[in-house]
Amino acid sequence: MGKIKLTVLGISYSQTQSGAYALVLSEENGNRRIPIIIGGYEAQAIAIQLEGLTPPRPLTHDLFLNFARAFGIDLIDVQIYKLEDGVFFSKLHCENGKKELFIDSRTSDAVALALRFNCPIYTTDEIIEKAGITLDVEDYNSPETHEEEENETPEPADSFTQNLMRMSAEELKDLLDEAIKNEEYEKATKIRDEIKRREKK
Repeated sequence: MGKIKLTVLGISYSQTQSGAYALVLSEENGNRRIPIIIGGYEAQAIAIQLEGLTPPRPLTHDLFLNFARAFGIDLIDVQIYKLEDGVFFSKLHCENGKKELFIDSRTSDAVALALRFNCPIYTTDEIIEKAGITLDVEDYNSPETHEEEENETPEPADSFTQNLMRMSAEELKDLLDEAIKNEEYEKATKIRDEIKRREKK
């Protein structure tokens, strides 16, 4: 079975499960992507790393990183090796300079750790053939397509998001700093989304 390297394309609201999110992994040298349904906490852990937010205290995956590094353990790569009944199975490929081992992991946790250890994520030809969605990469990379996709899948309207749209850039920055300080990461992600939306204009 061929080994295919994946990159984290992003996270969006799940269209099939209420309260869940879709983690989208993209084939590095191709135009296929894999959507994986994950929970809110796992989505938050991945989004925080993707957004470059720094929590005042380490979250669970940050703690795992600090613990592993303190004992000289490194995460070599993450392998999504099986797809069964719609569930993806993953393992962590670890080593400490003397011993090499593989540890079972939920795929959402494995991806959150891969982002923190800055290590590659792999899957197999079989899995990407079974679960992959083909996408026109040129179309996807165009700003117009991103705007269309965002318009097709709007975030649920809420008063907090509407209030953000009325704030100045300075107010948003102060609010973001406060949200991170108070460990309100879901709120911080929404504020960061609004800041990015304005930067694209």
